[in-house]
Amino acid sequence: MNAAKIVRIIALILVLVGAFATIPYEATLLAVAGLAIGYFVADADRVLYFAMVIALATAAATSLDAIPAIGVYLTAILTSLSAVFNAGAVTVIAMRIYERMTE
Repeated sequence: MNAAKIVRIIALILVLVGAFATIPYEATLLAVAGLAIGYFVADADRVLYFAMVIALATAAATSLDAIPAIGVYLTAILTSLSAVFNAGAVTVIAMRIYERMTE
């Protein structure tokens, strides 16, 4: 198991547990996990990654709270997952800027 997979699993566990329980410093932990995930995004997958960021932000913004019993949890999961991917996008952007500046 490589480092990228371990970071993704940790982020997913944080997202899922955070939807059902209170985790101290959850936002910080999600941001750090997202920043690490962004480091492992391959050059060829950057466009797809940004498409997922936009799709998750849109899905998290639409209210799933109307679904009885599970809507609140689905919204919490998508919102946290969106936060992780958004933090990863920051890393991808920063890495791309660094690559352009050092060419």
